[in-house]
Amino acid sequence: MRQFLLLILILNIISISACAATPKNHKFYEKDYQNYWCSANGGVTEVILPDKARVDCVTKIHAVEFDFAKKWAESIGQSLYYGEQLHKKYN
Repeated sequence: MRQFLLLILILNIISISACAATPKNHKFYEKDYQNYWCSANGGVTEVILPDKARVDCVTKIHAVEFDFAKKWAESIGQSLYYGEQLHKKYN
C-alpha cells in the first residue's frame, strides 16, 4: 500500500514538474500532461466509471490521476478510489 501511494505521488509530481503552482502560470493544460504520459505508457485516457467519475489514465496495472501541485492530496484520494473501482493491483 505504501509503495502504491508513493507511486501515485511520484506520478503526480512528474505530471506537474514543468509547471508553477498557480493555474495562470502553467505552460500547458492538465490534459496535455495527461495525454502525453498516458500515450507514452500505453494507457487509455478518460475512462468513465459506472458512477460517471472519469479516470485520467488507465494502464494495465494502474489508474492515474493528473493534477497540479495545489491539489496533490485530492489526486491521491482519487487515484486510490479509481484503483479500487477498476480492481487495480497495489504495488
